[in-house]
Amino acid sequence: MLMRAAVLVMLSLALMSCGKSHPATESRRSQHLGWVDAARLARTEAEPDEWVSPGRDAGGTYFSPLSQINEHSVEKLGFAWQYALGTSRGLEATPVVVDGVMFAVGNLGRVYALNAATGARIWTFVPTIDMQWARYACCDVVNRGIAVWKGRVYVGALDGYLYALDADTGASIWKTDTLIGREKHVPYTLTGAPVVTRDSVIIGNAGADYPGVRGYISAFDLDTGRLKWRFFTVPRNPALGVQDQPHLAAAVKSWDPQHRWEAGGGGAVWDGLTYDPKNDLVFLGTANVSPYNTREDGRKGGDELYACSVIAVHASNGALAWYYQEVPDDRWDFDSTQKFIMTTLTIDAVRRDVLMHAPKNGFFYVFDRATGEVLSAKNYVFVNWTQGLDPVTHKPRPNAAADYEKKPALVWPSAFGAHSWQPMSFDPQTGLVYIPATETSNVMIDLSARPLKTLDGWFTTEGIMADDYDPGHTARLYGTLPSLESLERQSPGPIKAQGVLKAWDPVRERVVWQVAGSTLWDGGVMSSGGNLVWRGDARGFMNVYAADSGRLIKSIDVGTSIMAAPITYRIKGEQVVAFMAGYGGGGGFSFDPQTAAYQYGNAGRIVALKLGGGSVPKPPLLAADPPFQQPSARPESRGPVSRGEILYKRTCSRCHVFGRGMLPDLRRMSSETRKIFYDIVLRGAYQPRGMGRFDDVLSQTDAEAIHAFLVEQEWKAFAGDTAEIMKTH
Repeated sequence: MLMRAAVLVMLSLALMSCGKSHPATESRRSQHLGWVDAARLARTEAEPDEWVSPGRDAGGTYFSPLSQINEHSVEKLGFAWQYALGTSRGLEATPVVVDGVMFAVGNLGRVYALNAATGARIWTFVPTIDMQWARYACCDVVNRGIAVWKGRVYVGALDGYLYALDADTGASIWKTDTLIGREKHVPYTLTGAPVVTRDSVIIGNAGADYPGVRGYISAFDLDTGRLKWRFFTVPRNPALGVQDQPHLAAAVKSWDPQHRWEAGGGGAVWDGLTYDPKNDLVFLGTANVSPYNTREDGRKGGDELYACSVIAVHASNGALAWYYQEVPDDRWDFDSTQKFIMTTLTIDAVRRDVLMHAPKNGFFYVFDRATGEVLSAKNYVFVNWTQGLDPVTHKPRPNAAADYEKKPALVWPSAFGAHSWQPMSFDPQTGLVYIPATETSNVMIDLSARPLKTLDGWFTTEGIMADDYDPGHTARLYGTLPSLESLERQSPGPIKAQGVLKAWDPVRERVVWQVAGSTLWDGGVMSSGGNLVWRGDARGFMNVYAADSGRLIKSIDVGTSIMAAPITYRIKGEQVVAFMAGYGGGGGFSFDPQTAAYQYGNAGRIVALKLGGGSVPKPPLLAADPPFQQPSARPESRGPVSRGEILYKRTCSRCHVFGRGMLPDLRRMSSETRKIFYDIVLRGAYQPRGMGRFDDVLSQTDAEAIHAFLVEQEWKAFAGDTAEIMKTH
């Protein structure tokens, strides 16, 4: 950390570049870094140089009116500075810039305060993490944002603790536990951004795919971290008696009486919290039911309130204000946790304060913020999980083509969603919402009567991306499956799976323009004055489009895959665009050869661009993977190998992929690692490195079966390399 005097010198330099402000705010700024309050957040249009919240403004629009960089001058955009984060894990957060200081959160909940003009470090906060909780992070150890408020930085750490940091120094002011069931190791994690209300900081938790997780959000006192209220999103086990909160008494009737309540119910709030100061409401979206195969073992299912829903609660006491369930009886993993945008639109000649949402299910919703009335709901991608929405109730009409209870089904969109966590942006100048969408399907399979049926509750359903669907190579895992061609005949959809940037008109309910992305898993979106839309991609390019037409204006080669949404701010009269670069999230454990992560590794960094800058420095190219050497061990008997494949798929494959990826390819274990394999898997020898222990779900015999499967895969890889060498010679 820098000394206090140095911090104030830097602050004074930053203030010299700022626009006019209210005297009281100016006074507080002179005393503290990171001074944002309700008055300042409400008038961001008067401070275009700043980016004071993850979405820049109270509405979370991810739009800046700055136009020094515009569709004409952007050709001169180049490198300004970069800051290395010392990680190769996923980076998904959008930084905040207040009075010349950038506050950014990396993975695990690490926070960085930087000089926004130069990238020089002011301070770094590294929470002490119980790395056993890394095992429960479904989609890497990511973090999606912080809240900067009145000289403090509020951040959640992966293992479930919420911190209030001094924005001047990075010192912890208080730390509070957000998790219920910690002593029982209920597998919650914390990956989303907190939101600040008039007197509280509110955070949700991740983990809806794991056993025992029941969704909720918690409100804590800003000054002390004391718990003020908690809102549960799904009922508790009826066997425990009367529901513990009033809104759940009716909700429990919408669940199958035979639901497997030990699974927890799901409905976690892992991101997307938004606060509406006008109505004093907190908006949240909830995740999937757990387990989300609601028909397993002959169950009938139900609506399962309040999973896959948009919910408004009163910020003062956590009481339910209104809700709308976007996916009743979700069986496809269609979380509704995507970020919201608040704005005002003219609909049918009436000005309405609205809440806009583009969740995984493929529909774009516009709600009245005060009442929850659905003003608009139309699909922005091809869908077949429903035949459409009822024109009066907006409730989805079932489609038999997406029912996989008795046989596999090809479902659009896939469980990755038509839109995942990557932020979308609303440009008030064009009136368009820019959505980072994915148009793809997956084959949904009921596992309850198949070899891969889960024991630990992770999934009771498998969703195999169409491009990866190969019944001939998966018989040991899934048994007999129909061909993809037969599934496509039964449920035809678009020919090409692709990532797409879509410009959506929320009033006319239509796509105005769209451009193909580089992969299915590209970055979030920002729009800015000067008719620009910005989006990074997995190839490692920051792409700039014309906001009115979608014309690609410029692509800047960064050399690191980009998932997070960029920001823009002005300091000392110069506009800067900055972003976190690093692959990650549910689609990021495996490195496709066309991604920058595959070529350059995944060295996480913050990159800043300015007019007149040069080329962005790239990380060194990775050396080619060496050929597989002949393994010293021999494949073990067929029985352990077959069982090991199932256990590997169930327990290990979410993180460890075969080929280049974020974590080691276990076919390439060193002899030293192989010697302590069981200590690593069962006893946590690598827990300090983020590898949890699994002796609570795996026995010694299980671990031996996994090892046997890995040895077989190592032999197959060696044989494949040898055959390729012989062919080329």
